[in-house]
Amino acid sequence: MLYAGLLVLHTLIAISIIALVLLQQGKGASMGAAFGSGASATVFGARGSASFLTKLTTGLAIVFFANCLVLAYLSSHRQPAEGSSIVEQYEQKRALEQKDNAAIQTRLQELGGDVPGEGFGVAPASNTAPATPADVPPAQ
Repeated sequence: MLYAGLLVLHTLIAISIIALVLLQQGKGASMGAAFGSGASATVFGARGSASFLTKLTTGLAIVFFANCLVLAYLSSHRQPAEGSSIVEQYEQKRALEQKDNAAIQTRLQELGGDVPGEGFGVAPASNTAPATPADVPPAQ
């Protein structure tokens, strides 16, 4: 549960960093502000928005990298789920079937019954002999 929550938080932080980087102005944009393009009328002041967005981006980047370290630690110390892959599930099922078959055979031997062999469950062969080439009429 903790791992899933941190993974969601990690995704949200990554999207936030992308948005903040796209909101920031490049270095060339400050040249227009020097000639009075109205940058001092912004909410954060002439340099306020740049420093605020830069500080927020830096803070989110620090949280992002800390979250990366925590997620790496948690993923390396996670116990793998039982039968997490299809191959493991098949091997576990096969081992249980073999164990059950061995227990059934042991119980049948204890009871004195016949232990089914390889042909168990196979229909008996019919009493008719296969057709020979002499029995087949020639094609016309």
